[in-house]
Amino acid sequence: MSPAVPGAGAVRGAAGRDPRRTDSVPRAVGRCVVVGAVAAAVLVGLPGAAFAHGIDGSGDSVADFAWLGTKHMLLGWDHLLFVAGVVLLAGEAKPAAKLISLFALGHSTTLIAATLAGWRINATAVDIVIALSVVFVGVVGWFGRPARWRWFAVAVFGFGLVHGLGLSTRLQALGLHDDGLLARVIAFNVGVEIGQLLAVVAMFIIGDVLRHYLRWPHAQRAANVGLVLAGLVAASVLAIPTTADDPPAVTASSSCQVRDSSITVNGRGGHPSKDFYEPTETAPADDFSHVLGDGYLIVYYPPTLTTEDLSKLRAFITGSDGVRVSGGAAPGQAETLKAVRRGKTLTCTELDLPALKDFKKTWFNDPRSRPPE
Repeated sequence: MSPAVPGAGAVRGAAGRDPRRTDSVPRAVGRCVVVGAVAAAVLVGLPGAAFAHGIDGSGDSVADFAWLGTKHMLLGWDHLLFVAGVVLLAGEAKPAAKLISLFALGHSTTLIAATLAGWRINATAVDIVIALSVVFVGVVGWFGRPARWRWFAVAVFGFGLVHGLGLSTRLQALGLHDDGLLARVIAFNVGVEIGQLLAVVAMFIIGDVLRHYLRWPHAQRAANVGLVLAGLVAASVLAIPTTADDPPAVTASSSCQVRDSSITVNGRGGHPSKDFYEPTETAPADDFSHVLGDGYLIVYYPPTLTTEDLSKLRAFITGSDGVRVSGGAAPGQAETLKAVRRGKTLTCTELDLPALKDFKKTWFNDPRSRPPE
């Protein structure tokens, strides 16, 4: 007869369970929390621009827009996290390809349609929805693969539609010529799909490598916890009101304000024949609209501007400070000064040249102001 093990009942406890087994649960949860916390901390530590998910770039050719789309996708953390969650949940190439194709169909549809129609929505609200989509896929992944995929596929397609609206709004903020608009939007979308394909292939390669070395049975659940926490942190940060994308061009006591603008750039005109148009002259609207696409700053003033203010404004635009600045009278304009560039408008109730110079400096320090090569 084998000798009795002293204290065996005490070791197993009143419930008769092995403490090593019960201890494995909190260890797994702890690791999940650590992984999620690291993901959240990384997001919190990123600069504010990372949450904006904007589109930055220069150039006006079809190839430029294709590269812009690829770069936007490869740098779009929110989009990549959502795609990674879908790939992780699908588990295999075939179902993952179907789901990602639905997502691509959704954002391609709204990107092209909304841009051609000129629809613009709150891009930050879209970013919040995409961040919450990361939370959604993480929660679904925590509970395991769905027994029926149809409802999940519909959700993926819906998130794609929303994401496409955000892409369109960001893209329109660059200022797009009417001529060749469809070709440029399609090129941008092709670039997005190329970037997405590269990202998905990289995810499968990394996943294939990790499955040979990562033996922790709770690794997938930890990844889903990371997705949930990252999405929640990002959505919370995005929901907090922030300043505009550009540094403020005016002080609190200034008579000027900077706001978003949705002026459409067209390709019908050319470059203005001169920089400054007098109150008695007709400013070339098509030419002004055309050079907005080249990164110019356009300044409008009412024909009733005082002689002194008119002289100051003329000297600014035609002088050394007025490089790539054009201006002219705008009949019926209520504001004393209005300066327009792609995506932003400065309005002033009085002639505030320091505010105008700050607005110009901010814009020309932006890579998007560079003229196409």
